Amino acid sequence: MSRQFVLRFSFCLFLLIFGLSSSFGQEKINQADYPENIDFWSDYPNDVLAEILIQRMTNEELLAQILMFGWSGAEPTPLLNAWVEDRALGSVKVFGWNTDDIHLVAKSITNLQKSSHKNRFQIPLFVATDQEGGWIRHVKGDTTITPGNMAIGAGGFPVDSWYTAYYISKEIKCLGINMNFAPTVDLFTNFDSTIIGTRSFGSDPEKSGILGAAFAAGSEAAGVIPTVKHFPGHGDTELDSHGKLPVIDIDFETFTTRELVPFNYLIQHGVPALMTGHLSFPQIDSTGAPASLSKYFLTQLLRNQLGYNGLIITDDMMMVGATSYAGSLSEAFKMAIEAGNDIILSSTTAKLNEALWTKNLDRMSSDQAFYERVKDAARRVIKAKLDYFKSGNAAPLYPDPTTIDSFVPDKEGQQFFLEQACRSITIEKKGNIPYTKDNSGRILLVGSLESFFKDGKKRYPESGEFRFSYETGPNETQWVIDNLPGVAKNYDTIILCVSSENHVKIANIFKNSGKKVIILNTRSPILAESLSWADCVLIGYSWRCEYSLNAMLGVINGEFEAEGIKPF
Repeated sequence: MSRQFVLRFSFCLFLLIFGLSSSFGQEKINQADYPENIDFWSDYPNDVLAEILIQRMTNEELLAQILMFGWSGAEPTPLLNAWVEDRALGSVKVFGWNTDDIHLVAKSITNLQKSSHKNRFQIPLFVATDQEGGWIRHVKGDTTITPGNMAIGAGGFPVDSWYTAYYISKEIKCLGINMNFAPTVDLFTNFDSTIIGTRSFGSDPEKSGILGAAFAAGSEAAGVIPTVKHFPGHGDTELDSHGKLPVIDIDFETFTTRELVPFNYLIQHGVPALMTGHLSFPQIDSTGAPASLSKYFLTQLLRNQLGYNGLIITDDMMMVGATSYAGSLSEAFKMAIEAGNDIILSSTTAKLNEALWTKNLDRMSSDQAFYERVKDAARRVIKAKLDYFKSGNAAPLYPDPTTIDSFVPDKEGQQFFLEQACRSITIEKKGNIPYTKDNSGRILLVGSLESFFKDGKKRYPESGEFRFSYETGPNETQWVIDNLPGVAKNYDTIILCVSSENHVKIANIFKNSGKKVIILNTRSPILAESLSWADCVLIGYSWRCEYSLNAMLGVINGEFEAEGIKPF
């Protein structure tokens, strides 16, 4: 029986057990049949209620409902509060700079939701974040640092993807966060990528789709809306769309048989939300427009051809990948709406009289087609909110900060993530595993992360230590290269953590040194390929993850056999 067959069979089993669904419809209603005091919490079918609310909303209320703003600092600003209280803003986004104190995050969300409840229709906020697992972890505090997508891909089990999302979602749900911008199903096809890398499940389109759909199902089971990204695929570029507009110059056949496959897989399994990327595919859309601003990509392809009915959400519109093409932020917002996005995201809270608001509000009065597009987007948002908040499994509107420590970190999740990390560890070069006191002599631990030294000392209590920064700059790198050999001369075996090109330079000082060298590759797996001279090389795929480091040390100590397979 093939590994691919097992992968697909197990995923289908999980879909049968846990389910993943989405629906959208539009009902014809007669306003005279319904009382004047209807609000979001009135007891009517969701399709009907969504249409009643939409027909009764002002242009200002419709436009505000499709906007999502972030805020600066630990607590929401007076400006953001004004958008929620005075404009009935539809959604907010929690970024990494907001989350050092997760108790304050919960308090802030409570206050924002209470403000939204004061508006005449009492429509609650979508509260989103990026908690992908692994490298991207916007909600900090005591939330779990997990192995991440590529570790899941190396293990290859949909159940691991499902439970990863489930435990991540449980942690953020207790804070009142109800939407997660994950899973990332961009493919690992450009090995020089610094923006996707280990955020990807791997290079196999179908496998990424299966693991992504399992992740989405786990998120929904925990009560958080998953958002697949970055449509139509951010993997084949070195550029970060935060700073430039990436151009992915592939032909239509490659595009449809590679990039689109995982997204289509999730669409077929009813993923409720999708994020668009600021990515140009000139051979697909000859205008060169970013997919996030392209009517071809979002309306013709995504809606009409692929049959997607869920929410379409932009990546951050403050990113250069969007504004550089549009020429201005207000024009970028206009193009994003016209292209087919339902929620327009900005990491910065707009001023109340900013052009992105005033110009597009004026356009709603003068351009009937634009008005209908905003109305359609708002309808989708409100219907999605009704489906979610009345499901019985939604995140609390008013989270209790005093209970957070009971849920974060998730105790069951901690055990699971260690087990999942063990399933992911991949041997690039086996050497003479296990390495013990008998065959290793004196051992020197070289690295940066405290968990590496803690768990290394448990296995090798008499080992020495040499520490440097996780992100070593050129000066520190050279200092380490100059000073480490003098320390290492008294040891027989070097166990060295590598997470960057500078760390590779440090490792290379032991090439032809006559010492045994064991490499723990903790980040991009591509780094391991340049270290084949070492005696033993393991890949853990993960960013600062104590579970992955513990698992790699367990492998070299002979505690279990590594069975992970490089997912590319």
